[in-house]
Amino acid sequence: MTTLRAYRRLLENGPLARLLAGEFVSSIGDWLYLVALLIVVYQRSRDPVLLGVVGAARILPYVVLSVPAGIVADRFDRRLVLLITDVARGLVMLGLAWLVATDGPLLAIVALAIVATCFSAFFGPTIGAYLPTLVRDETELGPANSAWATLDNLAFIVGPAIGGLLIAVSGLTLAFLLNAVSFAVVATVLWQLPSSAQAPVVEASSDAAELPARPAERSAREVLRASRQILAGIVAIDFVGSFAFGGLGILTVVLATDVYKGGDEATGYLNAAIGVGGLLGALGSGPLVLRARLGAPLLAGAVVLALGLVGLGFAGDLGPGLAAMTVAAAGSLLVEVVSTTLFQRYVPNEVRGRLLGAIATLGHLSYAAGSLVVAPLADRIGVGGTLVALGVIVLTAGLLGVALIARREAAAVEPELAHDIASASELPLFAGVPAPRLRSALAAAHRQSVAAGDVVIRQGDAADRFYLIRQGSFVVSQRDGPAASDVVLRRMGPDEVFGEIGLLTGKPRTATVAAETDGSLLVLDRPDFLALVSAGPGLAPRLLDLHRGATVARMPRKTRRRAPQVVSGS
Repeated sequence: MTTLRAYRRLLENGPLARLLAGEFVSSIGDWLYLVALLIVVYQRSRDPVLLGVVGAARILPYVVLSVPAGIVADRFDRRLVLLITDVARGLVMLGLAWLVATDGPLLAIVALAIVATCFSAFFGPTIGAYLPTLVRDETELGPANSAWATLDNLAFIVGPAIGGLLIAVSGLTLAFLLNAVSFAVVATVLWQLPSSAQAPVVEASSDAAELPARPAERSAREVLRASRQILAGIVAIDFVGSFAFGGLGILTVVLATDVYKGGDEATGYLNAAIGVGGLLGALGSGPLVLRARLGAPLLAGAVVLALGLVGLGFAGDLGPGLAAMTVAAAGSLLVEVVSTTLFQRYVPNEVRGRLLGAIATLGHLSYAAGSLVVAPLADRIGVGGTLVALGVIVLTAGLLGVALIARREAAAVEPELAHDIASASELPLFAGVPAPRLRSALAAAHRQSVAAGDVVIRQGDAADRFYLIRQGSFVVSQRDGPAASDVVLRRMGPDEVFGEIGLLTGKPRTATVAAETDGSLLVLDRPDFLALVSAGPGLAPRLLDLHRGATVARMPRKTRRRAPQVVSGS
C-alpha cells in the first residue's frame, strides 16, 4: 500500500479523522495557554526562579500520576476518561481566565495550573490506548500515529506564534479563554465517538459452566510474557532518548550563548528547530510505519538522533547547530512514532493503558535525570564531548533495543515455519485477529513432527501447550475411570486444533490425543497462546464453541441439542 493511499484511507475513517482534528485544535490551545501562563507568572513575580519552579511543578504530576492514569485507562471507558479530563481542563481554563482578568493572586493561578496538569497526566496513557480502537485494520495504525505526531508538532510550531500575536493584540485573558474553547471543541468530538473496545468477554454457558468469564484478563501477566522483548526494546530506546533530550534542554541555552555566540534569541531559534525537525520526522515516518517489520525504521530513527547529537557537539556556529538540532529532533520523532506503533501492534489491549503509564513515568524520570546529570558532565568534559557521548549512548541503546525487537518480529522465522504461519493465518478460526499480532504469536511457535502411535497429550496431565495440525490424522480418546477402556471421541486432520480448553480453564487435560499416522504440528506454549487469544475479538468465543460442540457430541442422543459439527481441544 502506498503512503498516499494509506492517508486517504485514514481520512475516510470518520471517527479517527475527527479525533485527530479535534486534538490538533486542542494542542494549539495548549500552546496558547503555556505561553500565556509563563508570561503571567513572570509579569507578576519578576522571578526567573519561580518560572523554573512552575516548570518543574508541571512535570511532577506526570511522574506521580502516569501509572494511576494507565490503570484508569484500562478499567474504564477510555473515551469517557478523555471526555472528563477535557471538560475538567476547560473549566480550569475558565477559572484561570477569570483570575487573570481580575488580577487574582498569583498563588491561585499557579495552583490551578498544577490542577490542569494533573488532569493532563491522564491524557497520554488514555489516548495511546484509545486511538488503536478507532482504526479499522492494521494498515491504519502506523499512519494514524504518524498523522498524530505530525499534527502535534505542527501545533508546537503554530501555537506559540499565534499565542504571541494574540497576547500582543488582545491581552493574556483571551489566550486562556481560547484554550477553554479548544477543550470544548475536542469534548464535542469525543461525545460523538464510539466507546473504547474492551477485551472480549466470554460468556459461560450451561455446557461450559467452569470456563472463566474473562480468560485474557485473568492471565494478563502470562500474556505479557509474549511481548516482553518488544517492551524491553521500546523502553531501552525511550529511556535513553528521554535522558538525552532532558540534557539537551539544559545545554540548548549554553550552546546558543556560549558556543554559537548567538545571544538569547539563538535559544529561541534552536527551540524552533526542534519543532521543525519534529514535524519532518513525523512526516517521514509515514511510509516507514507501513512496513511489516519495524526494527529497521526504529534503528534508523536512533541513528538519525545520534548523528544530530554528535553534529551539535561538533558545530561551532549557529547555522550548522540549527541543522544538527533539526536532525536530532527528526530522529527523536521517528523513534517515537515507530515505537508507538510497535507497542500498539504487540501489547494486548487490556493492559495497554497501564504499560503506557509505566513507560511515561520512566520517560519523565529519565528526562529529569538527564536535566540533572548532563549539565555537571558538560562542565567537566565540555559541551561538545558531552553531546558526542550522548550520541554514542543513544546509538548503543538503539542497537540493543532493535536486537530485542527483531527477535520477536514474526518475519524472522525459518522458511518452513513461515509457510505454516501463512497457511494458519488464512484459517477462519483466526478471522478478526490483527495480522501482525497473529504473525507475532505464531512466530513463537515451533514445528513438532510425530510418528504414528505417538501420544501428544495425555488425559489428566497439566495443560501447557496449544496445537494446530499441519499434516496427519489424530485420534481423541477418553477414559471414564481407571478400569474403563478408552473411548474414541473423534478424529482430527489438517487445520484443526486441540489443547485450548485446558489452557483457558487451567484444568488438567480432559482427553488423550495420539497420532494415528505420521504428521506434524504447529505448537504454541501457554503464554503465547494466551497472547493470541487476547489479540482479537471473537477468537476466545470461537474456541469455546469448539468445546461446547464436543460436549454436545458426548451427550446421550436423547439429551443432545442441535449443534454445528465442530472439533474440540482437550
